[in-house]
Amino acid sequence: ILALLVVVPVVAASYWAWSCPCDQTPGVYLRGIQAAEKVTNWSFANDVPLCQVQVDTGLLPQALNLNCWSDSNGVLHLSCGNCEGKRWAAAAATHPNARVRVGQTVYPVTLTRVVGEAQLDQAWASRAVKLPGSNDPKPAGWGVFRVASR
Repeated sequence: ILALLVVVPVVAASYWAWSCPCDQTPGVYLRGIQAAEKVTNWSFANDVPLCQVQVDTGLLPQALNLNCWSDSNGVLHLSCGNCEGKRWAAAAATHPNARVRVGQTVYPVTLTRVVGEAQLDQAWASRAVKLPGSNDPKPAGWGVFRVASR
């Protein structure tokens, strides 16, 4: 019985760490095909419903699903609702080198938080490239990160 009490949680934690992010549940490590070259135009990201990001949070990385889009210039953006309270966003500000998965490919990237109302408004408006007809107002506390391939 003791072995069962140890083995089941270890197997469950291992499964979670390697199979998520799942919906709203974060994971630890992004699996996938490792990109061999830098990306200069992220427009292909508009063909997937979500992107995944993995950031260094200290002890273990954190991986999660995020809304993403490429603007008309091919720049990738990661959306951050209620950004000030997000652990991953604080970690990305401290450790900007991260990994992003688009489809089945994982890319090494650098994340840069967009600051300033004018720049945030511009990023919010650029969502129309992926989401035509999205006229809803930018929510309070919304943030965004620009993604650069490295």
